[in-house]
Amino acid sequence: MPPATLGHPRHPAPALTFHLAIKGQHCHPCRSSHDVFPCPDFSLFFRGQLAKGNSREKLPSTMPEFNTIAIVLLVALLLLWNLDFLATLLNLGSLKPELPGEFTDVYDAEKYAKSQEYTRAHSRFGIISSITSLTILLVFWFLGGFSWLDTWTRSLELGDVTTGMAYVFALLLGNYLLTLPFTVYDTFVLEERFGFNKTTRRTFLVDQIKSIVLMTLIGAPLLAGILLIFHHVPQAWFWAWVAFSIFVLAITYLAPSLIMPLFNKFEPMEDGELRDAIYRMAEECDFPLTEITVMDGSRRSAKSNAFFMGFGKSKKIALYDTLVENHSTEELVAVLAHEIGHFKRRHIIQRLILSILQFGLLFYLLGHLINPESGFAQQLFAAFGIPADHISPHAGLIFFGILFSPVSRFLGILLNAWSRKHEFEADAYAAQVQKTPDHLITALKKLSADNLSNLTPHRFRVILDYSHPPALVRIAALRSLAPISTRDGASR
Repeated sequence: MPPATLGHPRHPAPALTFHLAIKGQHCHPCRSSHDVFPCPDFSLFFRGQLAKGNSREKLPSTMPEFNTIAIVLLVALLLLWNLDFLATLLNLGSLKPELPGEFTDVYDAEKYAKSQEYTRAHSRFGIISSITSLTILLVFWFLGGFSWLDTWTRSLELGDVTTGMAYVFALLLGNYLLTLPFTVYDTFVLEERFGFNKTTRRTFLVDQIKSIVLMTLIGAPLLAGILLIFHHVPQAWFWAWVAFSIFVLAITYLAPSLIMPLFNKFEPMEDGELRDAIYRMAEECDFPLTEITVMDGSRRSAKSNAFFMGFGKSKKIALYDTLVENHSTEELVAVLAHEIGHFKRRHIIQRLILSILQFGLLFYLLGHLINPESGFAQQLFAAFGIPADHISPHAGLIFFGILFSPVSRFLGILLNAWSRKHEFEADAYAAQVQKTPDHLITALKKLSADNLSNLTPHRFRVILDYSHPPALVRIAALRSLAPISTRDGASR
């Protein structure tokens, strides 16, 4: 299964990131702001020659039509940005000078002040990066960039599928190049400033190259297959959904053994007290643990994390080396019991099923969106400057992503609420396994201190973005549990 994190550091180990990622997975509640709008941004370098050779007919490019759909989409994007901006301001206003009493054993005044400055710094950075991202998108859109790019790729006369791949990958490349400076600044300036960054420039460069190569090797066939289906297969949305679902399951299964080791070293945990305690706890929970590994997380960040890998009956545990170094055996067992709780309560499979069903709905809507006979499709493409006779699956994928982003944002609120409920359930399970919540409470406090987490996030920010409840809320819930005994299958 995909990693299920407890500590949710801001920068997990680098791995292949897909724009069509599984939704509903455990993730950090505070995304980097330049990812708030998951829309491709691309610099305006397509204004030049759009036809190759004198024998080729130049294809017309048109300016966007400011129709009803364009107006609604523009308003939605602006409201979405303002919603996040408001949440950021409220979050900054919720920072309290007094250290919560629950954390006096892991924070001193200096460290608490540092954690608040960390929140402020990332908030300021987030505002700047999100303004930049939205501005580039709107400029590219209003100047007809999507239409110019469509005209240029069609002029290459590469065939429907190859043309579509060129269109999508050009936008992805542009988005990558535009967001790269923000990634560099976040890693080597902000994270470095607060003592988290351990990534060397060489490691960063190698990671970027590996990610691009993997995206090309894996993403290109997937995109080609989807475009081929939409161009030539009846009931294309259904078969595209089936193909994509198989791809998601395959990546979920293969990523731990084939992809993640490309970025990090996973060493078997040495024999000793910790290893024995973990296996003993897994056996008590009737959890088929096959391997315990330690990952070199300290190679890139000083933050800590732990996650499970594996599918079916073969499950593996990976612990960051920083986590092993900073926590006691009882605390580490509590962290892993929490993760086992997700499996025992079937949270992971529920989220995977929901993700697949979501994609089914999205592909269904996409199938109707690229129907040339649809008046809505004609208006949508016209809003981006593409005439009705050039309606295509490749442009439809991009426009649908932009169109659906505000809806996805609000659906994410419901999914995050569901995820937070799961976290409470997993916490309770861990407390039951250890017959006390104390070890998990201590682990949560240490993780918050080690990662300089915001201890007092505003409720509005939590509702919008947090897949995990704030540490104080989780601790309060753990302390409110009835006296723990062996019940409800906790030690099955």
